[in-house]
Amino acid sequence: MQKHEWRKAEKSLYLPKAKPEIINIGEMKFITISGRGNPNSSEFTGYIEALYATAYTIKMTLKNLVPAPRDYMDYTVYPLEGVWDITDEAKKDFNGTINKDDLIFKLMIRQPDFVTEKFFVEMLELAKKKKANPLLEQVLYESISEGKCVQMMHLGSFDDEPATFAIMEAFAEQQGLIRHSKIHRELYISDVRKVAPEKLKTTLRFSVT
Repeated sequence: MQKHEWRKAEKSLYLPKAKPEIINIGEMKFITISGRGNPNSSEFTGYIEALYATAYTIKMTLKNLVPAPRDYMDYTVYPLEGVWDITDEAKKDFNGTINKDDLIFKLMIRQPDFVTEKFFVEMLELAKKKKANPLLEQVLYESISEGKCVQMMHLGSFDDEPATFAIMEAFAEQQGLIRHSKIHRELYISDVRKVAPEKLKTTLRFSVT
């Protein structure tokens, strides 16, 4: 049976070039979890583990399910994504430097269209039986549409992202576009456990009008 590989089939969404571009993104299904705090903390790792436990429970159960759902196709699990903001308190005193403890995030992993909310609920309960992670209680199923965005591949450390965002903002201005807010999305193409910081690939994206 054919397998859906997002790296090959959806390059425009996940693997842009290292220069800014405009993209329109419609509604897609995700499993999500939201929180606050430093992404370098052990607590943050728990959020990621809860998402992946759910995503792989969905994938592996589907792979062995008979009969398979309508339109089912085996697939590679989509990359982790994060939407980032800072707290309202931090915004009041913002001086251009972000304290990572003030970060607000929504982490997510996209799901194929044939994964229904009903099936997600069943798989979440199964994941809870397999993994003793209290954060599984916070995993949700959502449909999200980003609309018109500017995106670009960032190569290197997460701490160097401001320089890439500056390039993206200059491009948006040249195109007569306005960035909605400092909220942005990151798509983690590289595995941070296996790739050196200077070689990390992260797709950066923000909404524009």
